[in-house]
Amino acid sequence: MKKQIIAIGGGGFGRNPKNLDIESYIIDNARVSKPKTCFIPTATGEDKSYIVNFYKAFSKLHCSPSHLEFFTRTPDLRNLILDQDIVFVGGGNTKSMLAVWNEWGLPNLLRQAYENGAVLAGVSAGAICWFNKGVTDSWANSLKIMDCLGFVDGHCCPHYDEEETRRPAVHDFLKNGKLEQCYAIEGGCAIHCVDGEIQNAVSFVPNKKAYLIKSDNGAITEEELQNIYIRSAS
Repeated sequence: MKKQIIAIGGGGFGRNPKNLDIESYIIDNARVSKPKTCFIPTATGEDKSYIVNFYKAFSKLHCSPSHLEFFTRTPDLRNLILDQDIVFVGGGNTKSMLAVWNEWGLPNLLRQAYENGAVLAGVSAGAICWFNKGVTDSWANSLKIMDCLGFVDGHCCPHYDEEETRRPAVHDFLKNGKLEQCYAIEGGCAIHCVDGEIQNAVSFVPNKKAYLIKSDNGAITEEELQNIYIRSAS
């Protein structure tokens, strides 16, 4: 069974509910024609408007949407997660999100779902969480590197072109040896990983890109990933 992760650098239904191209791409890559799709909004503290926007968006697509909350009565996680064809993780505070997940044992269930062929996807916190490490703004005063789930080998930074501190921070982390290399994803773009390998970038806004950033004796290089541009007929 093909293992897939689709990590979005920024944008999507939470910011532009009229453009559901990346959401449609995720659904098209599921193992069934009408996938069960679970939204996990832990990183925003389960913001109610975010959940409403999820249903408004995904009810327009050919899927069966649901969501998971931890701050009300939590359902049987094994039965819920292993029944999904897609798990979509929202943005927000990555550190707090992973702390809650670990307390409930969710990462092991997500790994099982992934290995069974469910598509794991998400934006921002929901993008970096799948990598070994992520560049996060979970702390108020500065960007930091934190350990993530390690489903994909490598490190990741979202919002690479959307927040002015992102690019210099990644470059500094590389120059200082805190990262060996880093995937950087612009808003309006995603990285599609298949069986643990980066297959390609997927841009759903014109001229958006993803990169593999490296340092060679302090000289920074930004290698553009092979990119496909998806655009709805409308």
